[in-house]
Amino acid sequence: MQTEENPVLPPVDRVDRLGIVGYGEVGRIFAAGLRNAGVSDLAVWDLKFIDPAKGPEPLAHAQVAGAVAADSVAALCAGRQLIVSAVTASNTLAVAEAVALHIAPGAFFLDLNSASPGTKQQAAALIHARGARYVEAGVMTSVPPYGIAVPMLLGGPHAATLAPVLHGWGMDAKPVSDQLGVASAIKMCRSVMIKGLEALVMESYATARHYGVEDHVLPTLAETFPSIDWQKQGSYFFSRVVQHGQRRAEEMRESARTVGEAGMAPLMASAIADKQQWVADLAREGIFQGLPQDARWQDYADRLLESLSSPGAAG
Repeated sequence: MQTEENPVLPPVDRVDRLGIVGYGEVGRIFAAGLRNAGVSDLAVWDLKFIDPAKGPEPLAHAQVAGAVAADSVAALCAGRQLIVSAVTASNTLAVAEAVALHIAPGAFFLDLNSASPGTKQQAAALIHARGARYVEAGVMTSVPPYGIAVPMLLGGPHAATLAPVLHGWGMDAKPVSDQLGVASAIKMCRSVMIKGLEALVMESYATARHYGVEDHVLPTLAETFPSIDWQKQGSYFFSRVVQHGQRRAEEMRESARTVGEAGMAPLMASAIADKQQWVADLAREGIFQGLPQDARWQDYADRLLESLSSPGAAG
């Protein structure tokens, strides 16, 4: 892991001017949570803001949420003491590059994105070159049930300085190392398991459904792992991948990068990324359209199996 010197910067008494890059699910949750925690000066930025077709909805949402919709990254960074990056894994480095051009010296950059230690270290180098303070975060579970109180691990030379500020807003942020890459390594290794379980469940369950043997397979899983409700867990896994498969696929590519950075061939992580991407592509095509929020895993599996009649659909 890379160790960086902690440049001499003034202590932080309070942070009250924030900016968030990325106004998707996570960005919106954090914006709402921080506003509720008492942050009054909050700006947000998303590339969709400047897209005539996609911009109206997030811009209207930001206005209702009480967040200032910045018209550029430069405007977002102006006068901000903390910039939070909440984008998809593939955009981690691009956001750091853009923010590094405008972030104020001494300001914090909190990187929530699911990226490899190497990617986080590259992003940190850009921010530190500006004289700002990069803090990596490994978000350790799904954000929606927890909001801004989602458990996260912090890393880097400025993690311990920022942590008390985050705690003051009710965030569950634990510094784990002053070395960059440790928090991300923990997150990425966990992702291989969790996203791998999702991919395994989808493949196993859908195949069992095809052969009509699910009522035999699931009880054997319950016998081996009795603490898991395999029906309920299956429905949850299918729904999350259908809803967020693209983000998961990008995260798993970063997990594969993490395995590669350790010197191993990322055979499993790469396969998991491919499975997540396949389901994401099917969702984009509308295969699962119309299913209710509480749909059973069998409903998702049936739609998936029906799609296989299309040429080139197997994944």
